[in-house]
Amino acid sequence: MAEKVANPAGDLEPEDTGFKAPAAKSIDEIKSADPEDEALKKYKESLLGSGSVAPVFPDNPANVIVQKIQIEFVDDQRAPVELQLLDSDLAELKNNPIVIKEGVNYRVRIFFYVQRDIVSGLRYIQATYKLGVRVAKDDLMVGSYPPKPEPHVYNSPVHEAPSGMMSRGSYAVKSRFTDDDRNDFLSWEWAIKIKENWKD
Repeated sequence: MAEKVANPAGDLEPEDTGFKAPAAKSIDEIKSADPEDEALKKYKESLLGSGSVAPVFPDNPANVIVQKIQIEFVDDQRAPVELQLLDSDLAELKNNPIVIKEGVNYRVRIFFYVQRDIVSGLRYIQATYKLGVRVAKDDLMVGSYPPKPEPHVYNSPVHEAPSGMMSRGSYAVKSRFTDDDRNDFLSWEWAIKIKENWKD
């Protein structure tokens, strides 16, 4: 059974750092700026490519499409656990918790597509709850990315799972993929269960 979570406003809002994003520019505007600077032109081509990239999902109007997240256990030889987010029943994710052994080091890997235009200031925000109370919030700057036909991959910093008797149990997790303009590319809920051993 999924844990009920209080939903205070702002849990999945980006932290205000005071940074003001510059005005958005299209790929064509960026490529056509400073045409006389050959070194800059080559640098832009290395980042953006020399031609246009057809949308990977032409029927989906979103610029960012999150494919999946992966929980990778850093110091353990266990296979990563994947949550498919594209064409999945997102409501079911919170009913199938991912088991994590207490004290283990892990990272979250996010696989996502960018299509049509550059996305600036992409962020991954995650709020974690136990017994309905928020116990952690991560607001991670993922970066800016150009369109490409293959998925981009973001690796979060390594986290240590909580340990000790009081830390074991079920946690609800709310996640959001957004950007500097506060576009909501994907929000979803999932669950983890901290156990003393992998097979408890």
